[in-house]
This record gives sequence, C-alpha cells and structure tokens, in this order.
Amino acid sequence: MLPRAALRLAAARPLLSAAPRATPALWTRGYAKNRAPNSNASGPTPDSSRPKSPSQPESTEQAAEFNPNASAEKNTAPKSQPGPGATAAGAAKDATPEEDVTESQPEQPRQPLPDLTQGIPSTFEAEFLKSKSESKENTPELNVADDPNAEAEAGGRGGGEGGELPKSAYETSTDRRRDRYAKLTGIASILFLASGGLYLARPWESEEEAKMYPDIEDGWSPSAIYARAKARLSGSLGYYTEPVFPKLLPEVEPAPPYTLVLSLEDLLIHSEWSREHGWRFAKRPGVDYFLRYLCQYYELVIFTSLPSQAADPVIRKLDPFRIVMWPLFREATRYEKGEYVKDLSYLNRDLSKTIIIDTKAGHVKNQPENAIVLPPWKGEKGDKNLVALIPFLEYIATMGITDVRKAIQSFEGKDIATEFALREAKAREAFQKQLNESKGSSSRRGGFGKLAGALGMKPQGSLVVGEETAAEGFAKGKMLSDQIRERGQKQYEAMEKEIRENGEKWLKEMAEEEKKAQEEMTKSMKGAVFGVFGGGSSDSK
Repeated sequence: MLPRAALRLAAARPLLSAAPRATPALWTRGYAKNRAPNSNASGPTPDSSRPKSPSQPESTEQAAEFNPNASAEKNTAPKSQPGPGATAAGAAKDATPEEDVTESQPEQPRQPLPDLTQGIPSTFEAEFLKSKSESKENTPELNVADDPNAEAEAGGRGGGEGGELPKSAYETSTDRRRDRYAKLTGIASILFLASGGLYLARPWESEEEAKMYPDIEDGWSPSAIYARAKARLSGSLGYYTEPVFPKLLPEVEPAPPYTLVLSLEDLLIHSEWSREHGWRFAKRPGVDYFLRYLCQYYELVIFTSLPSQAADPVIRKLDPFRIVMWPLFREATRYEKGEYVKDLSYLNRDLSKTIIIDTKAGHVKNQPENAIVLPPWKGEKGDKNLVALIPFLEYIATMGITDVRKAIQSFEGKDIATEFALREAKAREAFQKQLNESKGSSSRRGGFGKLAGALGMKPQGSLVVGEETAAEGFAKGKMLSDQIRERGQKQYEAMEKEIRENGEKWLKEMAEEEKKAQEEMTKSMKGAVFGVFGGGSSDSK
C-alpha cells in the first residue's frame, strides 16, 4: 500500500491539476522516486497489482523534482510548468530522463553582495564591455596582409575606451553647452578684436590728431594702418602711464618770470621708520629760509613722486603758510620702465625759465639740462648744501638770464654752490679793481657799464635797487649782487615779521575757510543726491 502521504497527495491531485501554475504531477513523481527502494529491481512492487490511474506516474524511474524529506540541496525548481488545463499525467509523459540530470549538477556559488557603503557600483561593464567581448569572440582573425595598427587607430579615433564608443557618448548636456559657449565666445572675441583693430586704424579725424603724429601718413597701406592703430592704442594706455592732465599748472597772468621745481623726499625732508616710533619726518636745516627767501623771485612748485594721500599732509606740515604755490604728486608723473619721471614739458611753463632740483637723476632724465641733482640728505645736522644754492638761484632770477639751461650747463661736472662762490669772488676782485680805477674818472656811468658787462648784464641806466641807485651802491663799494641781496634780505625779514605777528591768525582763517569749503561741498553733494531721487535739496529741510 502507498504511504499515507501519497494518499493525501492523490486526493489533492484533482485540485492541484486545476490550478493554473501548480505542478502536482512533478511533485508526485519525485515523491514516488524517493520512496522506491530500488528503481532497477525486476520484481513487481507491492502496489503493482493495483490499476494505475491516468494521473499516476507510469514508473518509478521518473523522479519528481521536490521531496519534502530530502535536503535543500536535492530540491530544485521544476523544469516546466503545465498550463492551466494540463494534467499530471500529461506532465509526466512530457518529462524525460534528461530532466533528472539537474539533481546531480553542483549548485552555483553565490556572488557576494556589493558594499553599498562605498557607493552604488557601475553597470557600465555589464552593459557595454560584455557586448564588446562577445563581438571580439565572433571577430575573425586578422589577416597577415592587414595593418595590425589599423584597429588601434580606429579605436583611438572613437574617443571612448578602446574605441568602442564615440566621444559624444561620454558627454553630458552640460559639457555640450559649455563647449558651445566656448566656441561662441571665441568667435565673438575674434570679431571684437578685428573690429577694434579696424576702428583704431581709421584715418585721422581732425587736424589736431594729425599734428600729434606728423610722421604717420593718412592712407590705407598696411604700414599706415598698423602705425595709426599702434599710436591710438598707446594713447589709450597713456591714461595709466601719463600725467593726469596735459597741463599740470594753470595759466597765470602775468606769467611768472622763473619757476623753481623742488623735490620733497630727501631734499626738503627725510623720512625714517622704526619699530619704536613708526614713521618720523625730519625737516632739512634752513628749508624755511630757503623757501621764504626765494619765493620773492620764483614761482615755487613741490613735485614729489609720492601719492597725494601720503605727501599732502607732509607738505601742509612743512609749509603751513602756503609759501609754495603748487604741489604736484605721483599722479602728475610719467611712468617709464618701472620708474616715475617728472616731465617738465607738462608744467605749462617756459622751459628756458624753469629749474628743477632733485636727488635722483632718473626723475629728471627727460630734461637733464634743466636739472640740478644734489646728493640725498639723510638727516645730518648742520647741513648747508641746500642753503648754499641760494646765491646762484638769486643771481639767475635777478640778472635777467634769458636761458637757465645755458647757465646750468656752464657748471656741468662741478658743484654749483662751490663753483659759483669762486666765480663770485673773482668778480668781486675785478669789481674792486675797476672801482678804484673809476674813482678819479668824471663819468661813473662808464665804469658801471664795464662792470655790468663783466658780470654778464646789459647796461640799464640808473638801476634802482632798494632805496638807492646802483651807482650809489657802487660808490659805497657794493657789487650789484650785494645790493640785490640786501634788498632780498629786507623783504625776507619783513615777511618773517608778518608771520610772527599774524601767523596764528592766518592759520585760523585758513582752517575756517577749508572747513567752510568742505561744508559747502558736502551740502552740494547732498543736494545732488536728493535731487536725483526726487527728495528735494537739503535746504528745504
């Protein structure tokens, strides 16, 4: 008799055969196979005399694929599933001995799960490289006559790994948009440069522009186009290398007879920095006397290569009474080859009547014939090099020298103060000699004319110097330079007296004027801002 489990299975067979996806025939066959004591025995089984039902398996050799008493390794999934109307008998007939081979096949090892803590793994290899390997297997061998590098070059032209995919397959929409913008930017830059070059190379638009570049012709030849574009470009860059204004000093009526330009650093002052005191400034000995004495002969200008923010407070402290008429700062210099140059051609003054005193030859390299270069002052006490120049500068201003450049050139290679003192001593000896000779002469005017000629002056009749004429001074044994110096000294003393008596008052008045000017400027700026935004001027409030 069949075991009790088989009977239960036989009773449930009609229900299982009606299920659309169940495989009761396979389960029954596997159960019978596992229960058979010996599938190769020739004798009949105890149940062989029983009639076989249509759904019962024909022999025990047809093994089922599921055994509830077998281990997990022996059970496998069913090879085929009968349709909804199929019976167990039909499934058993379709089964072949080849289906039982799966029981003896070893189980495939399980692959380890990916470590998602390191990120999601790429599926590129499974999707693309697998097809690549399959295509390589199906590819015939390379012919001996073919070039072995042809395939590699073709793959390299593909742009992808091994040439399998083109470069565009690895580009995102962002990359393509970025490349498109880069191409458009390059094209726009080329067009801009071309149009800008043609605009700079256009013919001269005015006579003034043509006069500024007389050596450049006004045509369409390649050399003329290049020359005009270069000239206009250098003019545009001149904003950063040229002075802020083409005329640094305003027109003055009447025009000053002479202009004296003075450097600031290491000529009038000396600056030092220390960790204990920071920046400190020392005023050169005799600088007040130098400025106040020569202001009666020269238009004084301080020209420094320092920025206005740093130099303006120092100049105000150095010259509180505004003896110096015009201060000029770094913004008024030219920048040439890494050096700031004080170009006197921008001063709007006659260079034949202009002198500049500096401590660096590079600052005055454009007009060295107008320059007096002194050694820099490093803060030594008792220095007299600056004050020693007063007699020479006074002589030039009072003797009517027509071209100061020739006078400076006559002292080339020599110290001007020392050489001028020697020349003045020789002139004094000549003057005393001529004075002694002319004492017995009836015409003193002729003696004066000879002396004036010896000193480089033109006879001007009865020249009045101070409160007496030049002839009266000669009679007293005074040279013309001595008489001029006495008059200048008296004017200096009068100025010093006024400063001592009214200096504090002048300073207060100037401070009030500056404060008032600042308030008016602030007021006008506020009015302009309120006017722009429709709030009215500050006066209405």
